[in-house]
Amino acid sequence: MYNEIRQDLRYRSPVNKLNLTFMSNLPKTAFVPVLIIPSNTTDIDFYKNALGAIELRRWSNDDGSIHVAELVIDGAMFHLHEENVTKGSFSPGIYNGVTTDIGLMVADVDSVMKKAIAAGAKQLNPATDYDYGYRQGDISDPFGHRWTIEMVI
Repeated sequence: MYNEIRQDLRYRSPVNKLNLTFMSNLPKTAFVPVLIIPSNTTDIDFYKNALGAIELRRWSNDDGSIHVAELVIDGAMFHLHEENVTKGSFSPGIYNGVTTDIGLMVADVDSVMKKAIAAGAKQLNPATDYDYGYRQGDISDPFGHRWTIEMVI
């Protein structure tokens, strides 16, 4: 089934002016994290509502669930990809833990955390000022990914 999906991806992802503009302005090298989400996921509005993400494009499976979604937060691209056990890609909920923490540098930690929590995030650690010059707070998104919302103070 995956090969059928892969062969048909170009027909399921509409190219729009926004993603063409974004893609043509990518730097030569960019760090683009891929967050693994559970199979059969159809709703990724948390990233839009909580973090202001813009969905550039999406590839869907035959059942309408997300195979891959490409998003951007204020110029920083990331992907959501359905888990694939045969490739060793698991969503955090499988093992009740994470192997990475996504740092999101923002202008106002408190407002971003408040918005994220209202959109469904779980607060892990409240926003706190640290002696190394950062204000940081930790949340877990609805799929179990851990985010450190941070700013330089």
